[in-house]
Amino acid sequence: MKELIANFGLQLETALAISKKNPLAFGKKKFSQIYVSGLGGSGIGATIVQDFVKDKIEIPFTVNKSYNTHKTIDKSTLFIACSYSGNTEETLAAVKIAIKAKAEVVCITSGGYLQEIAAKHKFKCIIVPGGMPPRSCLGYSLVQQLHVLHQAGFIKQSVAVQLKGVVGLLKKESRSIKTKAKSVAKKVVNTMPIIYTTIGYEGLAMRFRQQLNENSKMLAHHNIIPEMTHNEILGWQTKNSAVSVIAMKDMKASAKNKKRMDFLLNKVVKKSCKNITMLEPKGTTYWQQFFYYSHLQDWISWELSVLNKVDSTEIYVIDALKSAMGEKKK
Repeated sequence: MKELIANFGLQLETALAISKKNPLAFGKKKFSQIYVSGLGGSGIGATIVQDFVKDKIEIPFTVNKSYNTHKTIDKSTLFIACSYSGNTEETLAAVKIAIKAKAEVVCITSGGYLQEIAAKHKFKCIIVPGGMPPRSCLGYSLVQQLHVLHQAGFIKQSVAVQLKGVVGLLKKESRSIKTKAKSVAKKVVNTMPIIYTTIGYEGLAMRFRQQLNENSKMLAHHNIIPEMTHNEILGWQTKNSAVSVIAMKDMKASAKNKKRMDFLLNKVVKKSCKNITMLEPKGTTYWQQFFYYSHLQDWISWELSVLNKVDSTEIYVIDALKSAMGEKKK
């Protein structure tokens, strides 16, 4: 896992090269909705893309993480199936529904049954390198989804333009990111991290929690402002020394949400928990700041795996569940 995290910049470069080699022709077809099916490391990219496009497109964008789909799927639906292994049973079940509904299906995978289905039905299919834990392949899934949306006319700029400067930023900040990650890990080890950020970074917060779950083998929790200031904020009236708080500053958050974050941390949480860390991004664009955060979080999860003396790559429990469900491993 350490090597995969260290080489994430190379993964982004490879992902951009793959998108360049996969032009997708949609003609003048008009879509009434975008529907993405994917779970775990394969699906988190869709949640992140959903955050990014919610104020940029005029049709519904739905992320599906179940066997079933909405009944609204029809021939005017752009249906993106994202399964790194190609064998995720929930995604495969959703694809079967999309096929019956005659949706426009695009597949993103490294192989497996999903690639076979794409070949059989002559679906557009983008193949990414396989053999890695899906949670370490955010660059592949996210870049290809942005590429599909650009090719379908929903995003004006190519993915290469959108991600301009990201790889350079990660290289420049590599040493400081690792230093920061080690410091944060030492601070929150032996606690349950609670992750807070504002609504624009919900996917990022969710992925951070998942990386702590899978890489660090830790329970973690995340919640979003403003919603949590209407309910969870009251939970801080009871002191709890077993938790820590990691807050992520969103430089583009509204003034009101920034005020809510400040009140939460300084007027409420601080009275019950002294273990508070505020993270700030670097970079000037949305994607530069996003990938700075995600790379830092990956390193934090790695450092915590070292402190917790666990194998960051093992997923025995998930594999056992897949075996019990009769599903092939990712």
